[in-house]
Amino acid sequence: MLIKEHHLKGMVEGKIKLAFRKWNRPTVKTGGRLTTQMGVLGIDAVDVVSARSITDAEAVQSGFPSKAALLAELNKHQGEKLYRIQLHYEGEDPRIALRENSEVSDTETAAILQKLHNIDARSEYGPWTKKVMGHILRHPEMKAGDMAIDLNMDKEWLKLNIRKLKALGLTESTSPGYRLSPRGEVLLEAFKRKG
Repeated sequence: MLIKEHHLKGMVEGKIKLAFRKWNRPTVKTGGRLTTQMGVLGIDAVDVVSARSITDAEAVQSGFPSKAALLAELNKHQGEKLYRIQLHYEGEDPRIALRENSEVSDTETAAILQKLHNIDARSEYGPWTKKVMGHILRHPEMKAGDMAIDLNMDKEWLKLNIRKLKALGLTESTSPGYRLSPRGEVLLEAFKRKG
């Protein structure tokens, strides 16, 4: 579920508590969590609604000045059903603290290396995690498209899979590109020692 930055800011501030989306199937579920660039959102409810049932107050709670403005935005998108998502801000992205932690125990290092091995084993490109981490270390803030050319990988595949490294606290997004986190540097060194 993509959320525009100004809407995310409103959610963090507690001003926006609703979102509306047109989907064939919902991409979030009640009780779930959504990690965004500004923190974690809790999903309180996901309901199918009609455009007619939306009130002006709900439109304002979703960050739009009026129901008409909300419906104009929704009409730009495809989807069989209209969903109302109730949500709240839960807190900072836990990956931020994780990636800054460079004190990784031997047990934790072994567990992360095993996860990286499993990611590599399922990849159509074969072992890629160590290669990509090394490339990011040598070329911080390189655009994903340029990195994909250097590594002979599909750009969209690469962007999607770098998120797996980010979820482990090993990389972080920059503008443009990525950088290896302090935690990522420690794990890359462990990866190299392993062979």
